[in-house]
Amino acid sequence: MDWLSSWCTEHLGAAPAGVLFERRSLSDVTGVRLTDGRQVVVKAREDEGRAAACVEAQARLAERGFPCPRPVTPVITVGPRAVHAEEFRPGGTLLPGDTPDVAVRCAAVFARLMAELTGVLVPPPLPNPRWARWDHTDPGLWPSIGFLDELDQGAVPAVVVETAVRARKRLLAADLPCVLGHADFEAQNLRWRDGEIWSVDDWDSLAWQPEAALAGAASGTFASASPPNLAPIDSSAAFLTVYQELRGRRFTAEEREIAWAASLWPALHNARWEALHGDRPVCGEAVRVQAAERLRRAGA
Repeated sequence: MDWLSSWCTEHLGAAPAGVLFERRSLSDVTGVRLTDGRQVVVKAREDEGRAAACVEAQARLAERGFPCPRPVTPVITVGPRAVHAEEFRPGGTLLPGDTPDVAVRCAAVFARLMAELTGVLVPPPLPNPRWARWDHTDPGLWPSIGFLDELDQGAVPAVVVETAVRARKRLLAADLPCVLGHADFEAQNLRWRDGEIWSVDDWDSLAWQPEAALAGAASGTFASASPPNLAPIDSSAAFLTVYQELRGRRFTAEEREIAWAASLWPALHNARWEALHGDRPVCGEAVRVQAAERLRRAGA
């Protein structure tokens, strides 16, 4: 990343003096120590037009004291990429496990996060993240993702395709207002310290969907690290129960069904990915085992 040094000098007022870490996935994430002693994280990702709203929302939450890194620049376009810098917030550990007890702790964080976002007014960060994009308008079942679409779709198990068809049909039939929420609420994006949440990360993954769909997806993904997985059904149920209690509002019958339908979609996306890449079918097996009951609860 030859551009990084000049970008930091221009937008942060100091050049990098050393690299703290580097991660390459959907985004390029680099932790740097600047010559003035500051430590920041620079994130660069494909500019889909959603990054500015995500970073603005993240900044609002950080200002309110929510445990997340504070952005130190707005989003700046560099060629085809959207780039911003945020404070380096080290420390904390992942909370392992997918039991109902872990689900309850994570649900409390998600309820707090969603309550804080209620007062944050930013343009909807659309299109939604690709693994949550059941609401796409592309032809076919899956959202258009070129590098996946060009692979042999016949490798995707029939149970994954059939479950995706039924879950998406139920989700698209909903008539619920959209809200701002975190669509990648996974263990790998949560760090804990002394039993309390220390940092929630990956704010690029904000979405604009019904609250029940966002909570449902989180109830299925909260325990995911690497590789991602689908939480047990009783843990998802515990998550959704505590979430509603802490939000002070019971979901309607429709919202409950939408939550259960949405709980499947990230795992379906991941199961498709596994099959297309020949990976071990972690999500694929979870979908095979759990799909019937989750679809039943979704009314799908």
